[in-house]
Amino acid sequence: MNNYMFILLVGIGAGLGGCTLAPRYVRPQAPVPAAWPTGSAYQVVTANTNGPAAADIPWRKYFTNERLQKVIALALANNRDLRVAAATVEKTRAAYSIQRSELLPTVDVVAYGTKQLVYATIANVDQSVKVQYYTLKVGFSSYELDFFGRIRSLKERALEQYLATEQAQRSLQISLVSEIAGAYLNLAADRELLTLVQGTLESQETTYELIQQRFEDGDASELDLRQAQTRVDSARVDIAKYAGLTALDENALTLLAGTTIPEELLPRELGTMAMLKEISAGVPSTVLQRRPDILQAENQLKAANANIGAARAAFFPSVVLTSFYGTMDDQLSGLFKSGSSQGWSFTPQITLPIFDTGKNIAGLDAAKADRDIYVAQYEKAIQTAFREVADALAQRGALLNQMEAQESLVGATAASYRLSDLRYRNGNDAYLTVLDSQRSLYGAQQGLIAIRLARLTNLVTLYKVLGGG
Repeated sequence: MNNYMFILLVGIGAGLGGCTLAPRYVRPQAPVPAAWPTGSAYQVVTANTNGPAAADIPWRKYFTNERLQKVIALALANNRDLRVAAATVEKTRAAYSIQRSELLPTVDVVAYGTKQLVYATIANVDQSVKVQYYTLKVGFSSYELDFFGRIRSLKERALEQYLATEQAQRSLQISLVSEIAGAYLNLAADRELLTLVQGTLESQETTYELIQQRFEDGDASELDLRQAQTRVDSARVDIAKYAGLTALDENALTLLAGTTIPEELLPRELGTMAMLKEISAGVPSTVLQRRPDILQAENQLKAANANIGAARAAFFPSVVLTSFYGTMDDQLSGLFKSGSSQGWSFTPQITLPIFDTGKNIAGLDAAKADRDIYVAQYEKAIQTAFREVADALAQRGALLNQMEAQESLVGATAASYRLSDLRYRNGNDAYLTVLDSQRSLYGAQQGLIAIRLARLTNLVTLYKVLGGG
């Protein structure tokens, strides 16, 4: 009869094991507009709706520069933050496996021996005797029948926490790829600026030597000579500045990569780098729901929702089973003989909470408050993501217009410099006019490099905030 009772209890527990007291999860409405902002800054972007979504483009297909691809691969293999994230995923996966295992009983084999002296006065015999026996039993202890879904709710919470860490790892990988690309672009821009300054210095030194010869011949004033010298010294200052910035860029890139990067993989200049593809902005509701950080926030919300089920189950009775079957004999070898003593035990225990000074009520209130916190964090994550994408889209349209205007400015100032230099050499203008034209050209060339860097960095940012890869 006891065996039937045991089978009945286990069967009921298995049947009710799929039920929990957790509230039905409903995804909160996204607190953002249904479309990206519109206006003059967004015209270039909103017109592009036929391109692939960023989430569907692997990073190797988006960053097409072969040297950059190899640097990113080095970073993904050696970056220590990414290794920590991977280890965290493994840790939470193990925690989920531990929690899931509580749905089934743990079967143990227990063997022990006992030797004791029984005094005559206690045993009510003529003299004290030594008693020894050995026991071998198989069974399980403290197996809780999950009638009200407490363990299953905890298992769901552990699962969502594990999924959240997986999304955190994906988010970190996307951020790392973007940071590597950004650092690579900064290094390329500073190296190009350094090359520009070195060329400017050579030109200024040639001009200075020419004016110095003219000064010695009496065809140029000392003012012209000193003005030419200031341009040489300014170029030398800029060389030292950009050499230092280049070294800092290389150090930052090495830290992100987690290893030394071979020189042949480092960029030479920015202007000739064809490395990025065009992507579509897509629809906010679709784009934002695919971002790993949004998915991570939703997994954390689901975990908090499942925890409410465990808190509710604490108000209901818990049924814990302990059962063993085994043998006993006064000789160790006798445990496995047919003549040894055999026995079994089956101990169901039911616990019904009656008075706990409000502990369970407080636990349920805390679980509900925890869920409300994660709802707010989930909504804030969506709002932040929407703002990041909107900012990147606005910059993208503005930077395209700026780059066209800056390229035209460089062409105009280059022509102005050539004409003013020619007029000075022919004696039609003062050297101050040449100096102003040269200063304008140098500034325009620096501005063009800066705008190209900003545009490429913006494309990297777009790939990141649109959930690229």
